[in-house]
Amino acid sequence: MFEFKKTGHQQKRRVLLRIWVAGILAVIGFAGLCGRLWYLQVVRYEGLAARADQNRITVSPIPPRRGEIMDRNGVVLARNYRDYTLEVTPAYVKGGLAQTLDELRKLVYFSETDQRRFLNRVRSTSRYASIPLRNNLNEIEASWFAAHAWRFPGVELRARWVREYPQGETAAHVLGFVGRISEDDLVYLEEQGLAGNYRGTDIIGKKGIEKTWEDTLHGRTGLEEVEVTASGRPVRTLSRIDPEPGSDLVLSLDIGLQKVAEAQFEGQRGALVAIEPSTGEVLAFVSAPSFDPNLFIDGIDVENWRKLNESPDHPLINRPLYGTYPIGSTYKPFVALAALELGKRSATQRISDPGFFELAGQRFRNAGGAAYGMTDMHRAIVVSSDTYFYSLATEMTVNELHDFSKQFGFGQYTGIDLDGERRGVLPSTEWKRQAYKDPEQQRWYTGETVSVAVGQGYNSFTLLQLAQATAVLANDGVYMRPHLVKEVVDPVRGQVTPTVTEPSHVIDLDPENLEVVKNAMVDVTRVGTARRAFADVSYPVAGKTGTAQVFSLRGSRYDAEAVAERLRDHAVFMAYAPADDPQIALALIVENGGWGSTVAAPVARTIFDYWLSRDTVAAP
Repeated sequence: MFEFKKTGHQQKRRVLLRIWVAGILAVIGFAGLCGRLWYLQVVRYEGLAARADQNRITVSPIPPRRGEIMDRNGVVLARNYRDYTLEVTPAYVKGGLAQTLDELRKLVYFSETDQRRFLNRVRSTSRYASIPLRNNLNEIEASWFAAHAWRFPGVELRARWVREYPQGETAAHVLGFVGRISEDDLVYLEEQGLAGNYRGTDIIGKKGIEKTWEDTLHGRTGLEEVEVTASGRPVRTLSRIDPEPGSDLVLSLDIGLQKVAEAQFEGQRGALVAIEPSTGEVLAFVSAPSFDPNLFIDGIDVENWRKLNESPDHPLINRPLYGTYPIGSTYKPFVALAALELGKRSATQRISDPGFFELAGQRFRNAGGAAYGMTDMHRAIVVSSDTYFYSLATEMTVNELHDFSKQFGFGQYTGIDLDGERRGVLPSTEWKRQAYKDPEQQRWYTGETVSVAVGQGYNSFTLLQLAQATAVLANDGVYMRPHLVKEVVDPVRGQVTPTVTEPSHVIDLDPENLEVVKNAMVDVTRVGTARRAFADVSYPVAGKTGTAQVFSLRGSRYDAEAVAERLRDHAVFMAYAPADDPQIALALIVENGGWGSTVAAPVARTIFDYWLSRDTVAAP
């Protein structure tokens, strides 16, 4: 009996012990769970909550509307329209990307090029990025996909802004174009700290105004927080920051004048720049031939790229900005003004012009072999006597001519609001020392100054520089920076901001010397080399013809028919009108066109007639 009680007591103790152990283990386990819960909910809360929100919430960028571009009269040159695009987020695609593309092709057409471009971007982009597969879906395609969208997780139909240039080839080199953001663009944006503002944006300015004014045109990207399902389908919008549209740009161009100017170059190569002297506003900017910027918006196809890139006429080159030329006799008014300002020769001093100038046994001849007899400065400009300026070159140094001419913008960056401007060459002794390595070649000779004084030799200027110099001369030495963007318009606040309001500098010129040169330029169009082009004109014009040599004949007589077409002389002309109250100044070149008086001057006459007497000339 005693043994039985003892055994029962022991069993009871063992049971109690087990209960206590189990209880202690339960408490420890519960405490562990509580500790872990506290750790997750308190210590790790921020990190885990962020990860949970990442799974539940998608932050989608909202691309801004790109600013529009208009001419000075409000004619739209670059605009936007809404378009449907099919986009794929690889991370949310089920069943494999290849299978999804095969199924999609049964609903919506996309080319092999579209697919290849898409797969290339997939390999170089985050799996969570939304990548365009097909652009420009029409209403039927968009509605058809929308009805079957549930079958394609990770594939979305989105509306986007698309750039368009309604004027086609007109002013293409001014406007430039937008294109897909490249790897180089991404590197640049990251270096500038701007990558975040381009999330959700596929395009960026590549050339022209679109590139130069990219920061202004682009705007600010908005954000939208959307709650999504596990498959990535949106449920509801949690918050939204609206995008800020880019500012609109009002250009100084007059599209009517631009079309008239471009029409004059049909079938020819050349350039023209027209400027309002008092403001520096560019009224027309022609580079011929041109191209259609709409080809570049979504990536130009191989065939069109080959046509543009391999054309011997080089339509993609911005000739007024990038092409450099000897400007021939159009340089003479500035050389004459330099001689007057430097006191090298008076306006009334006459020299004998037998048709040539001889220096160290070498003869420099007048164009066409003409001889003008006793010639003063006025007559030398009117008839374009090379001999007069050959002799004048021996009375001044190339450095004196360099220092005077650069004030007008020759051989300098004008500062126009376009990318890719070239500086050209305004020769000097220092320039030659830097240009050549051979000490013998670094020496400057008087004969070289003789060539420079008539706009040949080492002279190499852009048409923009010649047009700007002409505008500064017309404006009595007041240098207004040439610019294409006249005003920036904030589309939200309506604020209008002008771009250039003050002169960059003012050249100190004697009014009497200016009068001598200007009067001679008026007579160029009245009784001189440009008289036929400006016969019966109803307003006074001041101008100067020029013929720029392309191919050296080494003293032989020039015969255009005996020279290959692309080696013939360039026809050049510069002018402003009305001469007594300048409203427009221009410079133009017709490449391999021949004489400036017969080829280039008539183009200027048409431009002036349209601008000053619009009732007599209609824009195309």
